[in-house]
Amino acid sequence: MRRFTDLYFTLDETTKTSHKIEVLKRYFAEAPHDDAAWALCFLIGEKTRRTVPAGRLREWASSAAGIPEWLFDECREAVGDLSETIALLLPTTGRPEPPGLRDLVEKCLLPLRDEGEESRRDSILGTWRQMDDRQRFVWNKLLTGEFRAGISRQAVVRALGELAGLEGTVISHRLVGAWEPTGEFFRRLLSPDRGDADVSRPFPFHLCCPLDALPETLGDRRRWFAEWMWDGIRAQVVKRKGMPFIWSRGGDLITGAFPELTDAATSLPDGTVIDGEILPRKNGSPLPFSLLQKRIGRRPPTRKVLEEIPVIFVAFDLIESQGKDIRTEPLRTRRDELERILGQLGSGDRLHLSEILEDESWGDLTARRRECRAVRAGGIIVKDRESPYEAGRHRGSWWKWKIEPYTVDAVLIYAQPGHGSHERLYSDYTFGVWRRGELVPVAKAGSGLTNDEIVRIDAFVRQNTLETFGPVRSVSPRLVFEIAFDGIETSARHKSGLTVRSPRIVKRKDKPPEEAGTLDALKTLLRKAGT
Repeated sequence: MRRFTDLYFTLDETTKTSHKIEVLKRYFAEAPHDDAAWALCFLIGEKTRRTVPAGRLREWASSAAGIPEWLFDECREAVGDLSETIALLLPTTGRPEPPGLRDLVEKCLLPLRDEGEESRRDSILGTWRQMDDRQRFVWNKLLTGEFRAGISRQAVVRALGELAGLEGTVISHRLVGAWEPTGEFFRRLLSPDRGDADVSRPFPFHLCCPLDALPETLGDRRRWFAEWMWDGIRAQVVKRKGMPFIWSRGGDLITGAFPELTDAATSLPDGTVIDGEILPRKNGSPLPFSLLQKRIGRRPPTRKVLEEIPVIFVAFDLIESQGKDIRTEPLRTRRDELERILGQLGSGDRLHLSEILEDESWGDLTARRRECRAVRAGGIIVKDRESPYEAGRHRGSWWKWKIEPYTVDAVLIYAQPGHGSHERLYSDYTFGVWRRGELVPVAKAGSGLTNDEIVRIDAFVRQNTLETFGPVRSVSPRLVFEIAFDGIETSARHKSGLTVRSPRIVKRKDKPPEEAGTLDALKTLLRKAGT
């Protein structure tokens, strides 16, 4: 744990990526493989869910520190972070001897899920006593599920690749799919042997960058493929050794959730991996995305669900063919091979080739973009015909040209601390609109503001708090913001009866709260959207 803590603070204290890479390489070269595997798990964003309520940690820390809970709360208010408050208040020990990271996670953290409250308390107090304040801080972040190290997954992959003398694409591929953080896995991860035993393993996804400029800046229209940007679940269909698998972009194996697609994939040739989108569609018409979400948690889905929410797979790229990785080949070549494979199948009702939009000019494609909402597309994707299939997001080859968002003026009604660099500031917000003289929440957002704006709002929240609910504060309804969002649907889970897709803050509006938007206006928008 001491070595992992030093790594955490070293990464936090530098902004130079090159220095972070060297620090990571040194850590992975020196740490025991069992510890390195768990460190890797946390550094790339894999998290353990919270095992102990924050209120219990507050109670036990107050008792261990010998202070009343009201004083602990005052300290937390000043510090702004639960993990740091606990680390600072607990009494120091003479010679802390924390266990290694693997032992700490596997013998202390993971067992907490199944232990009784008294056993949890004794275990956590025991680990706190073995640590200094820096180690406690990192441990508390793991306990609360809020660990963030200020390093990108891509940087971690790069460090491991340089350490092992492998291309980053090899490391990325080995990190996709299901794996356990063990010493044996870590050794295989860095092994020069290019063979992979897991036949189900997908590839890292190639992601699109937002197109914020005019499409004409991309040059000759003939150089680019254009496709609808569908609002579904990005997935890869894998067929190897006679077995089909379906992986989501989030790294989840979702084969069991979509048996109709799994059945269709059995007809694919062995050694085939296709990238595409899972879409809910019935009688030739797309269904709302919210219905698709109901399929994810049902494995296997009931017959009723299969009938009410049928799905198709829209295929737009081929990344493995006849067992060969073809990601470095041009997109036009991969597309031709994909068209040939799907053309030979008798499963056209489930596996569909994506439509290439043949508009000859950027002006024609701009006009086509206005049809997006009519076909339930979120925009248009444009891809360089000569582009390889790369891991992650790379500017210049794949762009998402999203439709203009909906907007509503809404009032700030709740705020809570953010994450990462904003974890000491109230930077996550809930916004409401008017319904018969009452503000009802319709969106939660935290993106779109500058750091200076967040600091000013944080001061407003602290000075205008009406009530507190744990980390959440209700505030005096005085600030109005323009909120953008990509879609709107009905929702029985929300008080307003609506939910909006991908809300983000556009700007602060200089207007009185009484002039903010209404729920009736959003319902009218919902009817116009045809959902």
